[in-house]
Amino acid sequence: MIHIENLVKRYGDLIALDHLNLDIKEGEIFGLLGPNGSGKSTAIGCMLALLKYDKGTIQIFGKNMTPDSYDIKKEIGVVMQNVAVFHQMSVRENVDYFCGLYVTDKQKRKKLVDEALDFVGLTEYAKKRPGKLSGGLLRRLNIACGIAHKPKLIIMDEPTVAVDPQSRNRILEGILELNRQGSTIIYTSHYMEEVEEIADRIVIMDRGIDHGHVLATGTCEELKNMIKTGETITIEAINLNPETLSEIRTMPNIFELTYEEQVLKIRLSGGKHNLISLLKYLGDHNISFGRVFSELPTLNDVFLEITGKELRD
Repeated sequence: MIHIENLVKRYGDLIALDHLNLDIKEGEIFGLLGPNGSGKSTAIGCMLALLKYDKGTIQIFGKNMTPDSYDIKKEIGVVMQNVAVFHQMSVRENVDYFCGLYVTDKQKRKKLVDEALDFVGLTEYAKKRPGKLSGGLLRRLNIACGIAHKPKLIIMDEPTVAVDPQSRNRILEGILELNRQGSTIIYTSHYMEEVEEIADRIVIMDRGIDHGHVLATGTCEELKNMIKTGETITIEAINLNPETLSEIRTMPNIFELTYEEQVLKIRLSGGKHNLISLLKYLGDHNISFGRVFSELPTLNDVFLEITGKELRD
């Protein structure tokens, strides 16, 4: 559905995108991850032909994307991080206005607006002004405005920022339903667990000294298989001396160990029965401890190991 080849975007001497290559398949939810400054928003701006770029090609639906590609743009819905609605208009009037940019037939548009309001759970708020809505409901309105015309491609840039857990779950369920209905979705977020939950494939972008580039692409499981971490064991309320810590470090598969405020955290590269072996060691040495956690790698572990930085950097 989207083919990006050797995309270069400069802002003066700053290279925001350095020969970016991406292929997004029809019908998938595609997660776009990276710390601030990695080029995610720039890439989206170029995809939508809102930004001029210096080199490369962008094809959407098999056609070259240009500023006047209105036949392509009418099949795209955009939900940006900053809520973009008219506060002097009602909820219904807002959705109707944005839908009207693509659908001129009033009867057809009324049906689409009704469906969009029902889809995001705002039918009972249709006559209210946006200023009367909570943050979560306002985010839902933002989504309704972007998807009412039933686009084939939906770009969502952090749609769950600063919303309550209930609204977040409603939004994520809605995204999955949109995908089941046939929409291809590009999804960016700083919440790793969201992307891990809904994305079919994920790209991790990084910022270099002066440009953004792709570090890794794949399904969540494929990305997890790219990293060294196979298991993380955490043990709370444990008293360890330097000699014991040194002995634990020599145990098989351990490649990183930290011990702070009576909490032992160990990262292991794989293998079986790591936890059993560790607990046996503690038992043989009469070392008491509190709670124990064993976790398989998460998308956050992938990001930290591949980029060496926090997502919110």
